[in-house]
Order: sequence, then structure tokens, then C-alpha cells
Amino acid sequence: MNKLIENSIKKDMLINVGPQHPSTHGVLRLILTLEGEIIKDTKPVIGYLHRGKEKLAESRTYFQYLPMVDRVDYLSGFFYQAALCYAAESIGEIKVPKRAEYIRLITMEFNRIASHLLWLGSFLLDLGATSPLFYVFREREKIITLFEELTGQRMMYNFYTYGGVKKDFPEGWIAKAIDLCKEMPKLFDEYEAIITKNPIVLERTQKTGILSKELGLNYGITGPNIRASGVNLDLRKSNTYSVYNETDFKTCLAQSGDSYARYIVRVQEMRESLKIVEQALKQIPGGTPEKLKVKKVNCNCNREECEYCGFDSKLAEKKINPMTFKLPIGEATAMIESARGIIACYLVSDGTAKPYRIKWRTPSFSAVQILPELIKNSPYSDLMPIFGSLDVVLPEVDR
Repeated sequence: MNKLIENSIKKDMLINVGPQHPSTHGVLRLILTLEGEIIKDTKPVIGYLHRGKEKLAESRTYFQYLPMVDRVDYLSGFFYQAALCYAAESIGEIKVPKRAEYIRLITMEFNRIASHLLWLGSFLLDLGATSPLFYVFREREKIITLFEELTGQRMMYNFYTYGGVKKDFPEGWIAKAIDLCKEMPKLFDEYEAIITKNPIVLERTQKTGILSKELGLNYGITGPNIRASGVNLDLRKSNTYSVYNETDFKTCLAQSGDSYARYIVRVQEMRESLKIVEQALKQIPGGTPEKLKVKKVNCNCNREECEYCGFDSKLAEKKINPMTFKLPIGEATAMIESARGIIACYLVSDGTAKPYRIKWRTPSFSAVQILPELIKNSPYSDLMPIFGSLDVVLPEVDR
């Protein structure tokens, strides 16, 4: 009898996790090979959410395609719109007024915080904690409310355009944003008070899912996941774009490369993003919309490079007609440091009103590919903490 029990324990068992499992954060299917409670092999099965975002670009004009890229990552759509705009602006040599670049930076960094907040709540939910999910939605709601006032939308913003942004901040928006920046550090303190030294969190995240520098770089891991392994890779610093070079912030790093380190890096990043937003709100050319109105009236130079005359509430509409907009023949790659890592938009123009080719590089795709390496020989109970720590959004994987 003991021998039969021993043989049954040693026998491998295949189980499915997903594609409807709530902790797969979408529609990811994992085929696990278990030996008892130990994961011996993992096969991610993707494609349940495939929507052909790259191929659809070839049958739509540039302005028709632009609203679609918000959906590649529905939690941080500003970054994808920025990548597409930067690629098109590079080919077309389209100049973006400085005030518009500041608006892009402010909205992208607020979007990074909102994305990290939702990750934090879902990550803790994967560990069995429900209270943090309500806390993060409380703060995320304040950011989403600002986005709604600015763009009219709560998720799919369609706010950036080729040449800048579609409109200026509404009156009072900057003041509300400054107040929120002052309020949020105290709220982050609340999170850390109940999470950072929590013995259950430490037990389930420390020394699990360890990602080495070499393995991470070989798989193309970027963003907080690779910075938690000690790799100082942040495009906002190393390959600066927009007006990040006019703000002062630090790259958040950790060395252990485990699930806990990935948590620590993202919490630190939210604080640094707040610093970037605060600086940008104070430094934005023209100041608040109320002050800008007065300055524009008193400025009659009509030069595009002027920080006042170069920005208009209907920015780019005077220069770019959506019905006739074309790019010259050429190609460009724009790279953005998004909430989940480096995204790249490779755009090829054949001189017509539609892109000839578009290719997206998304960080979540690489994160799914490395998952089997991170959870191999781990207990089944470590699956969700490890996978949750990678911050995967499935539309990025399937596109």
C-alpha cells in the first residue's frame, strides 16, 4: 500500500489554470505539470484575446487608428498614444509645442501611478488580502476623475494627437492636480504600513520568483521587473524624450529580483512619479490656463516657437487636417517607458494616408514568456504571487 501511495505521488499531473481564472488577470491559460505540489513545467497558452491591432492599422488612416491604441493597454493608454504620436512626428518632422509636451508628461506620469495602484490592489488580492483593493481604488478614482475632466473619458482617452494634444487643461485642473500630489504621499504611507512589513506578505513574496539580471535581459524584460533585479534601465533617463530632462527624479532599483523586490520598486516609482508631476505642474510654460489666457492676449509675436503663441486650445487642428493627413515615405521607431516597461512602436509610411506597417513591442509579452522559468520547481501556492508580481496585462500580450 505504501508503495502505491509513493508511486501515485511521483506521477506527474497536468492541470489547467485559466483562461477564466481570476488571478490570470485576463484570459491567460497556463498548463502546469505538477509533481505533488511542485511545479515542474509550465506552458503559457495565449491568443484568446487576439484583436489584430497591428494588421488593422493598414486599413485605417492615421487618425482612425490613433484611438485604437488606447486599448493595447487599457490601464495605461496614454503611453501607447504617445509612442504612436512620437513615431509619426519623427517621420513627418512635426514640432510639438513645449506646453503640449508638459501636458503629455503630466498625464503619462499620473497614468503610471493609476496603473501601479491597480496592480498593487490586484497583487494583494492574489495573496488573499481584500482591503488593499478598496484602498487603491479610492486613490485611483481621484486620478481617473482628473482624466475625465480633461479628456471626457475614464479609460480610453483618445487625447493625444499628432503634433501635441487635443486641448489645454480646463480651468482649475492644475490646482486640483497640485492638491492631489500633496495628498497622495500620506496615502502611500498607509499602504506601506499594512503591506511592507506584513509577515504574510514577506513569507509569500521574499525569495520567490527570483529573476536574475542575465535571465531578465535574455528574455527582454524591462520596466520595474528588471529594475527590481538591479538593472538600471529607464528610458526616461537613458534615452530621454518629451521633457523628462527638465525634471529631477531618481530611478528606483532593488537587487534581490524576487516578488517582494518588484513590489518595493513599484511603490517607490509611484512616489517618484508624483515628484515628476509636481515639478511639471509648476514649470509648465504659460502657467495655469487662467494665466495663459492673459499672456496670450498680451503676446502678439505669432511665432510657433513661442511658448504662448505655439500652443492653442485646438492644438494641431490648424496645421493638420485629419481628412488629408499623410506622412512622407519613411520609417521610425519610438520607445516609451510605460508602467510595465519599454514599449516600442515601429512605423513604416509609404506616403499615403494609411500606415504601411506598424509593429508593437510590448513588455507584458516578455513577462509571460519568462514565467515558466520563474516558477519552475516552486510550490503551486507560489504561482499567483510570482505571476501577479510581473504585472501582466493580457491585451498587451495578444494585441
